[in-house]
Amino acid sequence: MQGPCGCELKISGFVRPGWEHVAVSTPRRCPNWEEMCFVKDLFWDEEECVMQLHPPYSQYVNNSRYCLHLWRPIHRDIPMPPPSFIGIVGLGPSEAAMLFARMSAAP
Repeated sequence: MQGPCGCELKISGFVRPGWEHVAVSTPRRCPNWEEMCFVKDLFWDEEECVMQLHPPYSQYVNNSRYCLHLWRPIHRDIPMPPPSFIGIVGLGPSEAAMLFARMSAAP
């Protein structure tokens, strides 16, 4: 499928015991954030939480150089930090940049 950044995306979706899983790859690089968001929206509702995982090194499996995965457990919610731990709720990127610039310049 043609992705939002002009790169061809190979997408495979699976339902495994207890999990929904989507694998996303491109021919020459790992998918970027915009491409992963695009694929997430193809498979799940915008209000559903899915995740990419960074497992312990001893459990890494890497069969495809340019493939990333999205996961969603079927029978439980994914714990998430409060939005305020991520940034200032209600502030867009340009407003946040101006605020952080003012804070950095303050004596």
